[in-house]
Amino acid sequence: MRAALEHKGFALGALLVGLVLLAALVSLVWTPWPALEMNIPAKLRGPSAEHWFGTDHFGRDTLSMIMLGARNALAVGLAAVGIGVGLGLPLGLIAAMRRGLVEDLVMRATDLTFAFPAVLTAILIAALAGPGGINAIIAVGIFNIAVFARLTRGAALQVMGRPFVKAALAIGKTPWRIAAGHVLPNITGVLIVQGTIQFAVAILAEAGLSYLGLGVQPPNPSWGRMLNEAQTFMFIAPGQAIFPGLAIAMAVLGLNLLGDGLRDLLDPRLRVWRMG
Repeated sequence: MRAALEHKGFALGALLVGLVLLAALVSLVWTPWPALEMNIPAKLRGPSAEHWFGTDHFGRDTLSMIMLGARNALAVGLAAVGIGVGLGLPLGLIAAMRRGLVEDLVMRATDLTFAFPAVLTAILIAALAGPGGINAIIAVGIFNIAVFARLTRGAALQVMGRPFVKAALAIGKTPWRIAAGHVLPNITGVLIVQGTIQFAVAILAEAGLSYLGLGVQPPNPSWGRMLNEAQTFMFIAPGQAIFPGLAIAMAVLGLNLLGDGLRDLLDPRLRVWRMG
């Protein structure tokens, strides 16, 4: 804990992510104004004591919408990373344990997935099933499967070459017992770090998809759609674009700093280098 607090990047990242998480949790029970309540006479007002971040073109309170948008962004990011870990981790372990044809099939499948970025996948899904938050989760999740499968395979192969794994094989342990008891515990740190980075990527992808109209649909607030709606009023009410943009930047920067900090704290070699 002391090392984490002394790591400036980790501490700043934790603070930024904590603020976003706090806004999302508070929005479950309270927002300054009802986020979906329209008040046309009060539209496009600047920041004030009544509306801290101003109001949009429908008179809705911008701060309340950003708080609900934080909840939606975190939900999409968590679900997308969960899909990536839940399917990519087993596939990566299978590829590392079985090798040969199985490994080639898994790796070629991930190569194919990388050929279709999350935005393009979302467009394809939207063409078939229509836009929506679930489709955005599926699109980002599919991309994350390939990321975690390749990462797990690479990290597992490194661990498989270590003496304690060879000793476990020599005494007759099955590959799957070795994977569960020796390989997985030794690659958990790498997966956690990558998970925070992919969380940031998922939030950014969700904002981009919502900006294009392919993500979370009205009336549910989304940071990306708020930016899309604000571009028409940039010179009338610039705060309508600034505040959602700052929210996206805060979440993505915080998660990236958190991931970098976790990498430094969880990797013994980096820890020793920093102490030296």
